[in-house]
Amino acid sequence: MKIGMLTSGGDCPGLNAVMRAFAKYAYSHIGNVKIYGFLDGYTGLIENDYEILEEKDFENLLLAGGTMLGSKRQPFKQMTETDGNNRSKLDKMKETYKKLELDCLVTLGGAGTHKTAALLSSEGCNVIGLPKTIDNDIWGTDVTFGFDTAAEVAAECIDRMHSTAASHGRIMLVEVMGNKVGWLTLYAGLAGGADMILIPEIPYDEDAVVEFLEGRRKAGAKYSIVAIAEGALSREEASLRKKERLALRAARGETTVTQRLARNIEARTGVETRTQVIGYLQRGGSPNPHDRVLCTLMGSYAGELAERGKFGVTVAYTGGRVTYNSLSDIAGKTKSVPSSHQMVRAAKSIGVSFGEPEQKN
Repeated sequence: MKIGMLTSGGDCPGLNAVMRAFAKYAYSHIGNVKIYGFLDGYTGLIENDYEILEEKDFENLLLAGGTMLGSKRQPFKQMTETDGNNRSKLDKMKETYKKLELDCLVTLGGAGTHKTAALLSSEGCNVIGLPKTIDNDIWGTDVTFGFDTAAEVAAECIDRMHSTAASHGRIMLVEVMGNKVGWLTLYAGLAGGADMILIPEIPYDEDAVVEFLEGRRKAGAKYSIVAIAEGALSREEASLRKKERLALRAARGETTVTQRLARNIEARTGVETRTQVIGYLQRGGSPNPHDRVLCTLMGSYAGELAERGKFGVTVAYTGGRVTYNSLSDIAGKTKSVPSSHQMVRAAKSIGVSFGEPEQKN
């Protein structure tokens, strides 16, 4: 069986661990397996750039961060655009698939990767997806591999802000990755003891933010910690179209709202306010034990799907078990944080603010 494999989009802990589990299953149960590792994600499939991988290449990968195949983003909207020779990236990927006579293509990636995987599947390629992203925003799965490790790292960073904030009597805004959804910020903020959590799904009101932080200070709190997603929005920004919002931020020289909000908080409260962007620390390093187990479950299950000839699907973990969803059913859908989610309700019940005005009875 000829199997292509690639890792696409942003890196995260667990990519190598999943590939290891898949390969171990394939070599043990399918037999006569030849694995083509495409370099730098879909770029390798487009450019027919690959390495023939052997069983020994998958040893010692359980603890290894990053991806041995390399990764690069290939925007989905460009996949069907044609070049001067009237050939699209989709055409080139299908040509590589057919030229190598692949029986299956295994794609490890996030939302964009799954949209392209669904496109390839609709064009007749046998594809199995695996849900990778620290954002945890893939529809149809309770969790994606890499998320738990990233949440642990982000929570530890928030933990460490407490001592500095307390020592100097500061308000600290800790920016967590998450451009469209707030799962990572929600988990890390709750685990790290943040006093306020700001996520894209719940646009904040600046007056409410200031009022809450001022209220804490007047009640005797010496410092405050705000966990803020990079994609957090004010209510004013949420009322704008995306292009308008990006243009407004560009005019201000902003990429995220964190710095502006910190300046405004300091100006309005008189309390020294600082920011800390965690950034790529959340993506790097070895997967934690939870993710190692999840990667093993998902990777071996993908191998089972390949053995059964079950294609056009992506692996998922729901209700405590590994299963699969149709690529066509989940591609293009985003799993956002519901404002009524149990974690949001629990956070509010213990006094955590989401930057919303208080409800007047």
